[in-house]
Amino acid sequence: MRATPMSSERPCYTSPVRHLIVNADDFGYTPGVNRAIVEAHTRGIVTSSTLMANGPAFAQAVALAKASPQLSVGCHVVLIDGESVLPAAQIPSLAKGDAQFGKNLKSFAVRALATRLRPQEIEAEATAQIRKLQGAGIAVSHIDTHKHTHLFPAVLQPLLRAAAACGVRALRNPFGPRRPLRSSQLLARPNLWTRVAEVRILQRFAGRFREAVGRAGFVTPDGTLGIEVTGVLDEELFRAIARTIPKGTWEFVCHPGYNDSDLQAANTRLKQSRQTELRVLTLPQAREVLAELGVNLISYHELAAELARSTR
Repeated sequence: MRATPMSSERPCYTSPVRHLIVNADDFGYTPGVNRAIVEAHTRGIVTSSTLMANGPAFAQAVALAKASPQLSVGCHVVLIDGESVLPAAQIPSLAKGDAQFGKNLKSFAVRALATRLRPQEIEAEATAQIRKLQGAGIAVSHIDTHKHTHLFPAVLQPLLRAAAACGVRALRNPFGPRRPLRSSQLLARPNLWTRVAEVRILQRFAGRFREAVGRAGFVTPDGTLGIEVTGVLDEELFRAIARTIPKGTWEFVCHPGYNDSDLQAANTRLKQSRQTELRVLTLPQAREVLAELGVNLISYHELAAELARSTR
């Protein structure tokens, strides 16, 4: 494996073969989500996870992470649809008086594009979230954001400063390949058309993302797979995505969980789908199909280690 030197043109970990990081989001959300993530790691193909600093099941997630030393754990920075770590008075452009972030992604996007989010507040809150994990004894390997809000430049820049200040130099590249699925799969799943179209519209930020990450000296995969199928992933779609993985290093985003009473009471659209994802991620065939296609599973620990070696 080899890390490409950081530059504004190619701030990605690249490889002549295909490597895949399988990252489970929302660690710390509920006890059932925590348990499913660890099971998807120990019995399945999950190699990394990102932990919510103010998730209701944070303490349990920390304990499980410490008991799973091979699981690479990052910070799932939450700036929407959750509770802040800092008091709302310190971050008024982000949180309300009850320390709750807004829930509407479209509204957040409008504010981000109109530069109505204060960068110093984003940096302060992201720093507080990363530091909370580190203070709990988690060696934070990477960062990403809840609902991929760091694809907006107004969020990305202060997030990079926060991560660098905390000694974290790896993050998710939220932009996928031009064709995440073959046309035959899209024709068979009309419910995916809108989601794929929305993701393609946001590709206009991809170039600025790579430039910013390169200038900041971070490492990131070549892109992300699975965003388009969040909530509808099944074995057939997993196989279809696996067959389209390009050369290089890519991240597959997943959301395993148990659809128990805690999740039923939670404010999330991903409920039964999390249990379906857990089944897919732990099927022996999932690992077998990746092996057949020559895809090597790695974690963010390995990605960050390559950056460290390349900068010595």
